[in-house]
Amino acid sequence: MAQIRFILNGRPVTAEIAPEESLLTVLRERFALSGARESCGQGLCGCCTVLVDGRAVSSCLYLAAFAADSAVVTIEYLAAGGELDPVQQAFIDAGAFQCGFCTPGFVLMARQLLDECPDPGEEEIREYLSGNLCRCGCYPQIIEAVRIAAGRRRSASSGS
Repeated sequence: MAQIRFILNGRPVTAEIAPEESLLTVLRERFALSGARESCGQGLCGCCTVLVDGRAVSSCLYLAAFAADSAVVTIEYLAAGGELDPVQQAFIDAGAFQCGFCTPGFVLMARQLLDECPDPGEEEIREYLSGNLCRCGCYPQIIEAVRIAAGRRRSASSGS
């Protein structure tokens, strides 16, 4: 076992980890954060997406040891302070989920996309989210949610 320190959802934490443990396992078992979920276990579906130093990673494949001295953000952090992140609210408004299993990964990927490209077109959205799978088939609503969130973010930044 080894000890790592990192920033988790804005606060410093320490965790005892085995060298082979995934970040997903540590988040779920040590910190009771269930938003990131294991589905495929191969980094192909996006259900386990978290942000490490602002970049989306498949936490089922990402070794927890790599998170040492990093900032990790999970879906639980986005509604900190009781107010939904604009991307989360857009997903609700567009009905961009059915069962909700994949939604946290999509929200985090969409947030990263909008941080990098504030006004993406449909093809950019599709390409960026292509690593996330929705078994319920809510893709049109997900694309609409990203468009809504992009518009709201632009409005908020322009002060209108």
